[in-house]
Amino acid sequence: MYEVEIKVPADVDAVRERLREAGAERVDARRQRDAYYDAPHRDFAETDEALRVRRESPLPDGIGGEAESAPAGADPAPETTKLTYKGPLLDEGSKTRAEHETEVDDGEAMAGALSGLGFEPAAVVEKRREFWSFAGFTVTLDRVEGVGEFVEIEREVDDEGAIEATRDEALAALDRLGLDGDSQVRTSYLGLLLADGEGSE
Repeated sequence: MYEVEIKVPADVDAVRERLREAGAERVDARRQRDAYYDAPHRDFAETDEALRVRRESPLPDGIGGEAESAPAGADPAPETTKLTYKGPLLDEGSKTRAEHETEVDDGEAMAGALSGLGFEPAAVVEKRREFWSFAGFTVTLDRVEGVGEFVEIEREVDDEGAIEATRDEALAALDRLGLDGDSQVRTSYLGLLLADGEGSE
């Protein structure tokens, strides 16, 4: 599975209004706390890989706290945990990577297993996110602590040969939202946070 993704800095409130005007649907909103790990056998910063444990909980009113009803089908459950591995960037024109993700029943047990194998916590990224469905893509409005506001547009594809066409469609969708794909940021939120010296466990 390949995640074709483009991320640009943006005013998320303005983009939310454009999404509404375009008839897009808000499908979810969540608070996420991502703990990233360093590997004992190679340097992920050099190999451009990432391993994280994500804990997330629903935000029924969205990331701005505006008075909206909860999205249809919103998950009322408490915090959930997922383990994710992201491979190196595959495409110079986007943030496309191979990605493997699975839900974890016990976040503390997962952290203990990683620690026992020699994986050490590197940094924590905290963000509030709204997920919208638009033009066949997931558009995510992000407020990231210590980093700023961004919009991500993404779609998963099974075939590596579909990456380029999907990237071009994503750029066209961004343009319809008044966003400039040329301003994209290929550095991860982790990288942006560490560049500012804000990463902590």
